[in-house]
Amino acid sequence: MRQAGRHFLQIPGPSAVPDRILRAIDMPVVDHRGPGFAELGHRVLSGMQTIFKTTQPVIIYPASGTGAWEAALVNTMCAGDKLLMVETGHFAFLWQKLAIKLGLEPQLIETDWRRGADPALIEQALKADKEHRIKAVCVVHNETSTGATSKIGTVRAAIDSAKHPALLMVDTISGLASADFRFDEWGVDVAVSGSQKGLMLPPGLSFNAVSEKALVANKQATLPNSYWQWQDMIEANQRGYFPYTPATNLLFGLAEAIDMLHEEGLENVFARHIRHAAATRAAVSAWGLEVQCLEETECSPVLTAVRVPDGCDADHLRSTILAHCNMSLGNGLSKVQGKVFRIGHLGDHSDVMLLGTLAGIEMGLHIAAVPHAIGGTQAALDHLKSTPRAQSKAA
Repeated sequence: MRQAGRHFLQIPGPSAVPDRILRAIDMPVVDHRGPGFAELGHRVLSGMQTIFKTTQPVIIYPASGTGAWEAALVNTMCAGDKLLMVETGHFAFLWQKLAIKLGLEPQLIETDWRRGADPALIEQALKADKEHRIKAVCVVHNETSTGATSKIGTVRAAIDSAKHPALLMVDTISGLASADFRFDEWGVDVAVSGSQKGLMLPPGLSFNAVSEKALVANKQATLPNSYWQWQDMIEANQRGYFPYTPATNLLFGLAEAIDMLHEEGLENVFARHIRHAAATRAAVSAWGLEVQCLEETECSPVLTAVRVPDGCDADHLRSTILAHCNMSLGNGLSKVQGKVFRIGHLGDHSDVMLLGTLAGIEMGLHIAAVPHAIGGTQAALDHLKSTPRAQSKAA
């Protein structure tokens, strides 16, 4: 049976694509070798530098974020190289699995999946690596499976304190353009991202931002690569082109997304996400439920992962909400499957959209007979009223 109204896509990515970006994508296919394409190429390449907050090259692949994970490693590593990786959640775990498949040797710092990366543990591991066998520290900026954000600036400080030459690689696939990210200031060497989160696009574009130190490592790297080769991309990008067929229509959408982010102002974008995350946590607290991330200062501005009471099934709750409210929420992944549901509040998201989301969840909790207190939506509304948008500031 048809359900009236627009479907609420409240998963933590892919995020809903604004109509303005859909219209930009809806262009005739252009000649990506033609004289006019370079203008678009230069526009998106320089635009993405502003989003990453860097003057360094940003490479754009027609791929998902998984491809950009691989590109980051094959362009900087040799077979058997050791990596220090922090398992903050499901996506950090998947990056580790990919590294193993490439013939690398991850040294894993495990967590309980309820917090971000611990800089002290990273520093300790690096100080113990007297022979400097660890070639890169790999950290997920915003762990989409748990709703915990790692403080990348403090991770860089830990590496520097250990006086270790390892590269700093950061997955900011779900963080970029929603949570503050400062490539140059934080001393990141390779950043990985994708189009389908804060950039408000469909899946299909991924990114590597690369430092000068990473480009030096690239010259010494011996892992096989062709499609992911940085130097071929950088050379062609200098002329506004790509060495193979780019996702042309998605690039039109990317240009529009960059314009939208700058029209709102990146700091205002970050403040909006922080405010919506705080309102969501206010709702969760009022319901008597628990947020997956234990550290308040590490709670993600992008999504909130919510634990259901023991004996309840988060996936049953999600199915109930989909059936009765025409709304999709994110599922729990691997270790937290069935234990959490995830509320996405990222991208082109407003106060009214957030309140509609939380009202749907509150209805779903009631229909699915999940033990909870009433008033979560009201608590979020009270928070939004007490922190009007004009007064919100980025943390």
